Amino acid sequence: SAGLLENCTGCVLCSEDNGCISCHHRLFLLIWRDGIRQYGVCVHTCPPGYFGVRGLEVNRCTKCRSPSCESCFSRDFCMKCKDKFYLHKGQCFRQCPPSTAAQPGTRECQETCEPGPWSEWSACTHEGRTCGCRWGVETRVREVAGAAREEGATCPALLETRKCRMRKHCPGGEHRTA
Repeated sequence: SAGLLENCTGCVLCSEDNGCISCHHRLFLLIWRDGIRQYGVCVHTCPPGYFGVRGLEVNRCTKCRSPSCESCFSRDFCMKCKDKFYLHKGQCFRQCPPSTAAQPGTRECQETCEPGPWSEWSACTHEGRTCGCRWGVETRVREVAGAAREEGATCPALLETRKCRMRKHCPGGEHRTA
């Protein structure tokens, strides 16, 4: 019938009851399940919630495992989550896991950087020396707690410097050359 031919676009084999059974080599076979009934359609790209798997005999659209995943790279690796979910390391979460935060404008969680406490200020130095009668610089640092931070994690400053007054004169005084 004419209706059957419309539903079999791109099919190599088509069944009146189940639609496409086999597709042309560049198309994907998408199987829709409704209870115990299934129906096949040949598509150029797989719909949301599915990803394409190319095979020797047939290219198939395979459903993402997570129901909260809108698009996936493989059965267990999500690339985009549905609304109200956040993406982190290929999985969807209702809220970002600890030590992560949602990025502005996206629904993706990114590692956050939580540095430890500041060290004491270093000795005041000028050109590598701790004596003189001018201004110098002192610094302090802080380490990132836990494992090494992931690439892309945004950290607050881990090094600070400030101007300081040299407190003692160098032995022999300063020698200036004109």
